[in-house]
Amino acid sequence: MPNRLTICCMLALTALTALVGCVGEPPEPNAENPIPSSSATNPESSDVKQVAAVVTEYRHNSHADIIVSRLLQTYTLDGKGERSPLHLLSLYTDQVPDADTSRMLSASHSFPIHDNIADTLTNGTGDLAVDGVLLIAEHGNYPRSDSGNTQYPKRRFWNEIAAVFKQTGKSVPVFCDKHLADNWDDAKAIYDEAKQLGVPLMAGSSVPGTWRKPAADVDKDADLNEIVVITYGSTDHYGFHALEAVQALAEQRRGGETGIRAVRGLAGDDVWQAVDDGAFDPELFEAAWNRQSHHQNGATPLREAVKNPVLFLLEYKDGLRAAVIELNGACAEWTGAWRYADDRIDACQFWTQEARPGMHFTFLLNGIEEMILTGQPSWPVERTLMSSGALDAVLQSKRDGGQHRLTPHLEFSYQSDWRWQQPPPPPPGRPWSEQ
Repeated sequence: MPNRLTICCMLALTALTALVGCVGEPPEPNAENPIPSSSATNPESSDVKQVAAVVTEYRHNSHADIIVSRLLQTYTLDGKGERSPLHLLSLYTDQVPDADTSRMLSASHSFPIHDNIADTLTNGTGDLAVDGVLLIAEHGNYPRSDSGNTQYPKRRFWNEIAAVFKQTGKSVPVFCDKHLADNWDDAKAIYDEAKQLGVPLMAGSSVPGTWRKPAADVDKDADLNEIVVITYGSTDHYGFHALEAVQALAEQRRGGETGIRAVRGLAGDDVWQAVDDGAFDPELFEAAWNRQSHHQNGATPLREAVKNPVLFLLEYKDGLRAAVIELNGACAEWTGAWRYADDRIDACQFWTQEARPGMHFTFLLNGIEEMILTGQPSWPVERTLMSSGALDAVLQSKRDGGQHRLTPHLEFSYQSDWRWQQPPPPPPGRPWSEQ
């Protein structure tokens, strides 16, 4: 993640310039003729980039609040921290719950809330008025698929954002919070259209970039045999975070990412049977388990304490194996371990600040800032495309009783030059109920 000095240097190198508007109809965009990027100047400071936020709902501690409010209330969400180089120009909220805070913030910070996405990106001018878009479709009242994945309207949001790019003949970077979509077809469609239009696209979880205890990462270009990650919480929401952690580790191995050829999703007694059958390396599980700072089950055996375990099993094209095991009732942290081909084992906890301001989200925001400042994604969107597709596939397998599911659509490769760095120490935590 970029530090403040890096961001300041970026700002110095990215003075905003006005783009000449297209005469007549804009050309049809494609990979050889991408939509040109747009730069919108903040009249108060040419060093600040304007962004639009398109969110499902905005309430205290929602993802919209925990990300977008850092643009309004500093990195520490209390007005006392460092300020972001991004400025919130306009907002769209798909739903307005009773606990909505966006209207209050609009009044106190003087930004408009539009009733449609097109006006949010143009700020009612008819022309693209922002330098970046935050697509945050997390939280809100939305249905679940038959496999148990929450169906947030990411494809709809994306389609309306892309329509503005096409209509104006301009485009800007887009960040999509967490997975690209709850299903493969939508995730791949978003990815493909961004490529076609030449739109810088990034997505993902805050977990890969958070603190690791102890500081550890897969050696770059090392031969890797297996990864085991322990997770908790809701299977679709927090299981995605665990898959992103797996993928951030896996992509560091020799040759980069080669793709996932098959998955299984198991639940209940089938998980314990898989454990007994050697579905994953018990030494790796033990190493990950020992990185948990607190074992909720105490002296109670895992199989008694965890009433509804869930297990994701991933088989990579190059022979790497990965397992994600959900142990609600025994833990409430993400930890992981990995074994190298030379038999070495390393392990860490992916520590998140479970208190306000949830500072790990600041490091996610720093990556977003870097993309909007430079026009280049801070980490590969293919990581999240893989994680999104893997989650969809394992949940379908779980729905179908743990069926071994081939995933030829996930057999794609990518390279990553992203490397994890230990963030600075967190500020003191406040109760989640406080500002």
